[in-house]
Amino acid sequence: MFDGGFHFEQPLWFLGLLALLPVAYWLKRSAARAAEGPLHRYADPHLLPHLTGTRDLRTTERWGRYLSWALLWALILTAMAGPRWDATDVRLFHPGNNLLILLDISRSMQVTDVTPNRLGRARHEISDLMRKNREARLGLIVFASVPHVISPITEDTQTILNALPALSSDLADPSLQGSRVGSALVRAEQLLAGLPEDSARSILLISDGDFEEPDLPEQFAGLAARGIRIHTLGIGTTEGGLVPGPAGAFIRDLRGEPVRSSLDSALLVRLAEAGAGIHRIADYRDSDSDAILRAVSISRLPPQSSDERTRVWNERYWIPVALVMLLVLTRFRAPIRRRRSST
Repeated sequence: MFDGGFHFEQPLWFLGLLALLPVAYWLKRSAARAAEGPLHRYADPHLLPHLTGTRDLRTTERWGRYLSWALLWALILTAMAGPRWDATDVRLFHPGNNLLILLDISRSMQVTDVTPNRLGRARHEISDLMRKNREARLGLIVFASVPHVISPITEDTQTILNALPALSSDLADPSLQGSRVGSALVRAEQLLAGLPEDSARSILLISDGDFEEPDLPEQFAGLAARGIRIHTLGIGTTEGGLVPGPAGAFIRDLRGEPVRSSLDSALLVRLAEAGAGIHRIADYRDSDSDAILRAVSISRLPPQSSDERTRVWNERYWIPVALVMLLVLTRFRAPIRRRRSST
C-alpha cells in the first residue's frame, strides 16, 4: 500500500470558481439598478408589491440564493477535479500464453450446412473464445488466397470483437478461388516470432478443411518443431452444401457443375496431429472452446507479475456528487410544503 495522500486528479477544474466573481458583481449591480427604477419615483418601496403583484427579494434572500447555488457549483467542480486518496500498489500482469487465430474466409465458408453459414458459425466461435478466455493474449488473421492481419497478438480483445461483424468472403480477391493456408501460416509465424521464447505460442486454424496443398502436414510439423502448436476447429458438416458465388448463384467447376463443399475432418485431424495440437468440431456447446483454451494454456513461462508497478487510486468523486443530489432534493421539497400549508 502506497502512502497515498489526498489530492485532485485534475485541479484545473477549480478555475471555474472564478465564474462566481462576475455573477456576484452582476447581482450587486442589478439590485442597485432595480432600486433606482422608474416605479420607485411614484410609490414607496413597501407599496410596490401591491401595485405590481410581485416583490423584490430582500438583500439577505438575494445573497442567500447566490451562496446556495455557488455551493452547488463548487461541489460540481470538486467532483470534476477528481478527489482521490489511498493508492494501492499493483504489479503489471504479463500473460505467457499467446493464441493467433487463422480464420478461413474463402467462398466455401459461405455454405449454409450450419446456421447461419460456416463463416457466421466461425465468428460465433471466436466470440465464445474471447468471452471465456482469461489467460491468453489473442490475435486474428483472416485468409483465403492471401492472408490479412486483422489484429496482432494483443490483450485488447475488444478490437477483435469490433472487427468480427465486418469479416466476410468479400474481403478475399474474387479473381483467386480457394483457400491457401500455407501463406497464412508463414504470416502467423512472423507475428509470433517476436514473442518471448519461453511463452506458449499457439495457432488455431478455423476452417472447413477445403485445402489443396499437399505439403501442409510437413509445414505444420515444422512449426511444431519450432515451438508453435497448431490446433484445428472444423466448421461445417460431412454432408456439406453448394458453394454460393458473389452474385448469388452457385460456383461451378470447369464442367459447369455446381461446386459442393463438405467438412474434411480427416484432413484437419491429420494437420492437428502434425502440429502437436488438438482437433475439435464446432458445435453449439462450450466444450470445444473450453478444450482449446485448456490446450493453449500450457506456457512454460507461467503467468506472473513483472517488476513494473502502477498506482490504483481510490476515487472519491462520488462524495461531492452525493452532496449535490441531497441539496437539490431539498429544493424540491420546499414548494411541496408551501402548497400543503396553503391548502
